[in-house]
Amino acid sequence: MATRVLLADDHAIVRQGIRLLLQREGFDVVGEAVNGQEAVRLASQSCPDVAVLDYGMPVLNGLGAAREIMQMCSRVKVVMLTMHADDRYLLEAIRLGVKGYVVKTQAPMDLVRAIHEVLRGLTYLSPRVSRTLVDAYLAKSESPPDPLTPREREVLQLVAEGKTTKKVAETLGISVKTAESHRTRVLKKLEMPNTAGIVRYAIRHGLIQM
Repeated sequence: MATRVLLADDHAIVRQGIRLLLQREGFDVVGEAVNGQEAVRLASQSCPDVAVLDYGMPVLNGLGAAREIMQMCSRVKVVMLTMHADDRYLLEAIRLGVKGYVVKTQAPMDLVRAIHEVLRGLTYLSPRVSRTLVDAYLAKSESPPDPLTPREREVLQLVAEGKTTKKVAETLGISVKTAESHRTRVLKKLEMPNTAGIVRYAIRHGLIQM
């Protein structure tokens, strides 16, 4: 049977190009999502062999979606597709259990190879990413720990996208009081006085795109 792949990217043209590439290589694309939350929903329905997730998606980014998908269906192998080659994103993805990390500029060459590697139980990193990791290791550098919990980061992303506290609560399936509590803790942890600071933080860390 063909390998079943779930594809998630908020850009229709990118999704179309990747879908055609994967289908040409004999993969079965069982679902396409435009944001991380939809990717989680589709994964719960199909439990694919591989999930190819864009990092910078709205509502729930690629790492957040990967976390929920792997908790829900542990056999799914995740390949992260991203514009970022820096070690902050790489190390965070590896700690989470992501097995493939492909930089978008190298996707046509690397994505198919990455899928084959992760299906064999191996880890695949794009060459640019590999260089970044080696450089970080030689410099003995390490990304600072994220002060936010996964849920707080989800709230931060939604607030940065302009969602009201009520909409955040609806999107995450929590009460308005809980959503407001998370928002307050995010502001306190990041030492920011208002939402404008949250937006700047989200852009700087790739949680939302301009």
